[in-house]
Formats: sequence, structure tokens, C-alpha cells
Amino acid sequence: MGELSFDRLDVDGALGEAAERAGVVTRGTFLAGALGGTAALVGLAAEPAAAQTARDVAILNYALTLEYLQAAFYTEAERMGALRARAAEAAGVVGAVERAHVKAFKDVLGRKAVKRPSFDFQGTTEDQNAFLKTAVAFEDLAVEAYKGQAPRLQTKSALAAALAIHSVEARHAAWMRYLFGVEPATRAFDQPRSKQQITRVVQSTNFISSSPSTQRKRTPRYTG
Repeated sequence: MGELSFDRLDVDGALGEAAERAGVVTRGTFLAGALGGTAALVGLAAEPAAAQTARDVAILNYALTLEYLQAAFYTEAERMGALRARAAEAAGVVGAVERAHVKAFKDVLGRKAVKRPSFDFQGTTEDQNAFLKTAVAFEDLAVEAYKGQAPRLQTKSALAAALAIHSVEARHAAWMRYLFGVEPATRAFDQPRSKQQITRVVQSTNFISSSPSTQRKRTPRYTG
């Protein structure tokens, strides 16, 4: 298996720790990992509103938007029913975790939470190979996004929440990489991406749309 980066995926229009290997990681294990991040976010929600700085609110909303994107992607893949075996199981587990992240962020932000956009995943949820390729890109991107924003957070509780979710996203990335057939981790150090870099990548996919798609049939394709 060779190394796969987001940049390599994007060349052709593409956007736990080898978790599913030998079936040693279960649904319960992944959901338990998610609870750590949720607990941290619950602690953040308990803080007085004044303790959440304007910068932290902006960063949390940025993270919420990425979680909306991931949750919608996995939920749609589950509903389409095109995935098989371990890919189908992974979509169910990771989708539940991403939906939990969305709920937790919305609870923390309250009225300050940004609204969920509409999505059109361009057929990538209708084909297993396209789904896995996109999932690798999404999970790697989420890890880079959290890594890039964590040092900018101003309150300790916000930082604790971000780090708790960052580790879960890293496990998701390893799982999806394994299922797609690439090494989960080959580098000693990961590099962050700035908000501007992440935003450009997300916009380039055309997955965020002004209204939901009503097309029933299409050729699966990945826009980048």
C-alpha cells in the first residue's frame, strides 16, 4: 500500500489506527472514543457565555461547518445503500460520531451556531470506491483543520474540546485509509492547514450548494 495525501487525491479532481484490521475495533470502541470529545464540549457549554471569546466562537462555528459536511456525507451514504461489508459498517459508525459532534457544537454555540448548509455530493455516496476516496480526503482534511485552529483557541476548555475531537478524527482518517488501501500513517509529523486553505479546498469540491439536489440518477463523480 502506498502513501495517499489530499494533494494526490486532488490532482485527478478529488478532494482506529488501521482500525478495522482483523476486526479488532468495534462500533462500541469508536463510540466510546467519541464520548471523550462530547464530554469536553459539555464542559465548554457549562462555561459562562462571556468566557467564549469572539475568536473562539468563530473557530467553533468553522469546526461546526466541517462537521455538518462530514455528518451529511456519511448519513447520505448510509441512506443510499450502495456500500458493502466493512465500508457500510464504517459509514454507520463514523456517521453516528460526526452527528454527535454536530449536536455537541450546536449545544455549545446555542443561538450563535451557524445554520446547516445544503449539500450535493456529486454521486460520491453512490459508489463504494468513490465514497472511500472522498472519506479519506474528508477525514485527512478535518485532522489538518483541527490541528491548524487548536493553537488559535483562547480558552482552555475550547482547546480541550478541539483536541478531544481531533484525536477521534485522526482515528477515522486511519480507518478510512485502511479501507481504501493506503497506509494509515507513514510520516512522523503532520502539518496543519489554515482556515483559508481548508475553505478553498471545500469550495473547490462544489459539495456545498445553494439547495439540495433533486437528481435521482447520475454518474458518480468527484469534483475537485
